Amino acid sequence: MAKEYDLVVLGGGTGGYVAAIRASQLGMQVAVVEKGSLGGTCLNRGCIPSKSLLRSAEVFKQTKEANQYGVETSDVTLNFDKVQERKNRIIKTLQQGVQGLMKKGKIDVYEGFGRILGPSIFSPMPGTISIEYANGDENTMLVPKNVLIATGSRPKSLPGLELDGKRVISSDEALNMSKLPASILIVGGGVIGIEWASMLSDFGVDVTVIEYMSHILPTEDESIAKEVEGQLKKKGVQFIKSAKVLPETLQKEKGVQIEAEVSSSKNRIFSADRMLVSVGREAVTSNLGLQNTDIIVDNGYIQTNDFYQTKESHIYAIGDVIGGMQLAHVASHEGIAAVEHMADKNPLPLNYDTIPSCIYSNPEAASVGLTEKQAIDQGFEVKVGKFPFKAIGKALVHGESDGFVKIITDIQTDDLLGVHMVGPHVTDMISEAGLAKVLDATPWEIAQSVHPHPTLSEIMGEAAMAVDGNQIHG
Repeated sequence: MAKEYDLVVLGGGTGGYVAAIRASQLGMQVAVVEKGSLGGTCLNRGCIPSKSLLRSAEVFKQTKEANQYGVETSDVTLNFDKVQERKNRIIKTLQQGVQGLMKKGKIDVYEGFGRILGPSIFSPMPGTISIEYANGDENTMLVPKNVLIATGSRPKSLPGLELDGKRVISSDEALNMSKLPASILIVGGGVIGIEWASMLSDFGVDVTVIEYMSHILPTEDESIAKEVEGQLKKKGVQFIKSAKVLPETLQKEKGVQIEAEVSSSKNRIFSADRMLVSVGREAVTSNLGLQNTDIIVDNGYIQTNDFYQTKESHIYAIGDVIGGMQLAHVASHEGIAAVEHMADKNPLPLNYDTIPSCIYSNPEAASVGLTEKQAIDQGFEVKVGKFPFKAIGKALVHGESDGFVKIITDIQTDDLLGVHMVGPHVTDMISEAGLAKVLDATPWEIAQSVHPHPTLSEIMGEAAMAVDGNQIHG
């Protein structure tokens, strides 16, 4: 006997469960199908566990440097078992929280693998969901009016460079290491690779980052990438850029050894205890039954309109599976917009230029809007305000005064085009810039907002004034 729903969500990650809650609020009868644990990649294998480890690394580093604050310490040691225990405890607490939200919203959760069927005795349209269970129980059939695909993404590797989960690992395996390696090669200098480089370096691991491009963090403003690289180099991280890893040269007899073409010169050999492959993520679309629908998949990603409808108007898709910014908070808001569109609530299309992104390395980095290069390439004549943390009293008190805030505006209209930050707690401060973008604020308006003293947030007002050369403390 098939059970009917207003909405079935495939995937219980951040985007999926948030969409399910919003649908429940709108009076829909909702089910979520998840083969793993609720919370998906972000809660179980991404955002939350990695930030827990980053926090432990930060505390370890600060404790070793406590003497500069007048706090005498000695024999500071790291108990990595307890680091992992803390991470797992946080995950469990948040998992229980999501489960409680499902119960509160009277949302049915099916622990299995969901697949979309074509037209059948249950429905004349594709969209009936068959749930397969790992224990071999008989499949369950769900017949929804709408389907939301929120199956997310998984780490990808380089062709020929196979992940073995032991010597050659992705971030999934790295999160569950029982002990830290003495040394590690990180292939890929994007956001995930840089966060791991920062964390492992702070834990005392010898880190080498091998990046194919000529600079790390290729999606960030170049000045931000240079600052992050410079600060990580001071911590001992080695960067090898314009380097092409040669998978066929991989050896794993003792640790890992691999060759790379570096700047078109003679191949270089790199060795370490382990290798972390961090070259991006790929959408999870296999075995979903998309072939039973008219849904279009292009370059691995499901194609949708501005309201996340696929070619099948009753089937929507959100989050990493459609590409784009591939951030948990983006997936959540896409899910809300998709559900409100199903319910004829006329949501506004998401404006991705107003969505902040964050890098939780030490130093932190955060941004919203266009980089300076993007703005120029799009034909804008720009003016830039830049202000250093060294001139902010709270940064000196905090003990982290490297970094800056950079504001990019349009000379003709004074419109805010982009804000980029690197330094202490900028992932918490970027929301002010995001709100400024939403409200279409100018630098003058940001400067008119009185920032309390002494706070790190004062740097926003100073950077805004610096656009016109009117900064007070610089």
